[in-house]
Amino acid sequence: MYTLSKLNFEFEALEPYLDKETMAIHYGKHHQSYCDKLNKVLKKYPDLLAKPAEDLLKDLNILPEEVRKSVQNFGGGFVNHDFFWSILTVPKEKNFPTGKLAQKIDEQFGSFADFQKQLNDKAVSLFGSGWVWLVVNAEGYLEIISTSNQDSPLSLNKKPLLTIDVWEHAYYLKYQNRRAEFVEAVWSVFAWQKIGEIYESL
Repeated sequence: MYTLSKLNFEFEALEPYLDKETMAIHYGKHHQSYCDKLNKVLKKYPDLLAKPAEDLLKDLNILPEEVRKSVQNFGGGFVNHDFFWSILTVPKEKNFPTGKLAQKIDEQFGSFADFQKQLNDKAVSLFGSGWVWLVVNAEGYLEIISTSNQDSPLSLNKKPLLTIDVWEHAYYLKYQNRRAEFVEAVWSVFAWQKIGEIYESL
């Protein structure tokens, strides 16, 4: 059975950027719901439950048809949120990538500021619910992409480095309809050391 990973911070630790109440609901209700529904869907398939959920998303076509869409939705919601929490940290005054990832961002996007603007624009303009990502594609290049609903870049053979959840439940209590403010705020709590380690491990 899948379970939620323990957070590396308390719910209030990301204040004032991500508020305690939203974090508690987002993690304890929304994320937990995806986990519970994934476990329920795969109850008849113990061989699938024994695999990392990420592996299920990497090749949805090999899954039994009756659970494929549910794994895409609930498995995606479970894995996407798990990854999102893992790359967040307590706010830091100066919060930028360093090392090889910083060099790659400058090389591909011109500067960190240009990269940040492109990702922000992608997040703000995404219609409906979904996620915006920085990923490494099969050729080893960085890409900024968006996915609808709970779709995962793993299903597109892309490896995530960074993401922002732009479902309304991620921000509505504090930011209401001001998605752009929420997107800007998340940059203050990205764990760039962890993100850089993920990049260097690929």
